[in-house]
Amino acid sequence: MLILFNYNWQVRNDWFKWCRSLPCEELKRQRIGGMGNILKTLAHIIDVECSWIRAIQGKPDVAIDLEAYDTIEKVEDLSTRYHSEVIDYLNSHAIEKENGMIQPSWMEGTYEKGRILRHLIAHEIHHIGQLSIWSREMGIEPVSASLIDRDL
Repeated sequence: MLILFNYNWQVRNDWFKWCRSLPCEELKRQRIGGMGNILKTLAHIIDVECSWIRAIQGKPDVAIDLEAYDTIEKVEDLSTRYHSEVIDYLNSHAIEKENGMIQPSWMEGTYEKGRILRHLIAHEIHHIGQLSIWSREMGIEPVSASLIDRDL
C-alpha cells in the first residue's frame, strides 16, 4: 500500500510543478467538478488525507479552510506541513493493524482502518483524473499518471 501512497505523492508533486507554469487566475478559475478549481481540489486532497490519518491515530481533526489556499505555493506548503505526519504513520507498524475500527469526528459511523487507507489512495487518484481533464480542456498536456514509468 505504501507504494501507492508514494505514487500519489510523486504525481501530486508533479502537479505542483505543472501548476507553477500557469497564472494564479487560471488555477482559481471556476470549473465543473472537483472542488470547483485546481487549487481547492489539490488542497482538498491534502485535507482529506490528513483528516483520515489523524482520525486513525486518534488525533483531533485539523480544520483546513480551502479558501485560504489561493496560491500554488500555499497548497505546496500545506502538503509539506502534513506529509511527515502521514508518512510517519504509514511507516509505523500500526498500519499492520488494518482491522481496527475508527469513528471520525466529522461523520457518523465507524470505518475499518484498511478501508480508509485504500479510500485515501483512490480518492487522490480520482481527483488527479479531474485535474487531467481540466488540463486537456485548457489544451495543456497533463501530468503523466503512469505508475509503470515511475521510480517507486
